[in-house]
Amino acid sequence: MSQYKVMVDDNFHYMEEDERRELGTFATLEEALAACRTLVDRWLADNHKPGMTGAELYSLYASFGEDPFILSGEGGPECSFSAWDYAKERAEALCRGS
Repeated sequence: MSQYKVMVDDNFHYMEEDERRELGTFATLEEALAACRTLVDRWLADNHKPGMTGAELYSLYASFGEDPFILSGEGGPECSFSAWDYAKERAEALCRGS
């Protein structure tokens, strides 16, 4: 069985690998995806302010948010999850509801 490791980059420290951290290792791709989505959702919720537009929240995320990504274990399918794409979609949805 393949395992999936979720790593997290900090957008504020773009391309600084020494700022990277490990979120965890998951038995399934679905669990790894859920962990990534939860991390982004929490960051967006914590940084959302009433009246903020989706574009404003996404811009804040792109500058300061956490950027999780998935490393597939040997023999596991590759995962093309994009935290930035997910954050953009979720920021719009979150701000529409406020």
